[in-house]
Amino acid sequence: MSGLMMEQCSSLGKTALLIAMAEGELIDTYAASARDKGFAVTYGKVGSMDIQKIIAAIETAARREGLVDERYRSQHALYHAILDALQGLGRGQIQLGNVLRTVGLRFSIVIGPRTLKDTDDLWLAVGMYGMIGAPIKGHEHEVCGLGINHL
Repeated sequence: MSGLMMEQCSSLGKTALLIAMAEGELIDTYAASARDKGFAVTYGKVGSMDIQKIIAAIETAARREGLVDERYRSQHALYHAILDALQGLGRGQIQLGNVLRTVGLRFSIVIGPRTLKDTDDLWLAVGMYGMIGAPIKGHEHEVCGLGINHL
C-alpha cells in the first residue's frame, strides 16, 4: 500500500507532503521514488519556539543538498515557500514563542515540475508536518503546511 501511495503521486505538492508526513523507512522510500520521477528532494527535522530557527534549518538543508544556489531567484522562492508552509501550520499566523507555542516538525523540500505532465517549468515546494502547541507535553496537536513557489 505505501508504495502505491507514492506511485499515485504525480504532483509536486503531494510529493512534498507525503515525504514530510512519512515515518521510518518510508521517508527514504518516498524520497527515492520522487527522485526516480525526476524530482530533487531533501528532508529533515526541526523543533523550536523560534520561527527564525525553523527557517534557518530548512534553508541550510536546501543549501547543503544543492537545491538552491546563491542566485536571488532560488533563495527567494525557497523563503516564500517556507513562509507559506508556516502560515498553514499557524492557521494564518506566523507566531510561536511570543504566543507560547512550539513546534516539532519534519520537513521536505522538493524541486521539479508542478505535475509530471507539465515539464517546462521548475517549481519548489516545502512540506511540513508535525506537532504544535504549548510547550507542555500533551498540550499539542498535529499540523501540516505546504508552500509552493516558481523558480
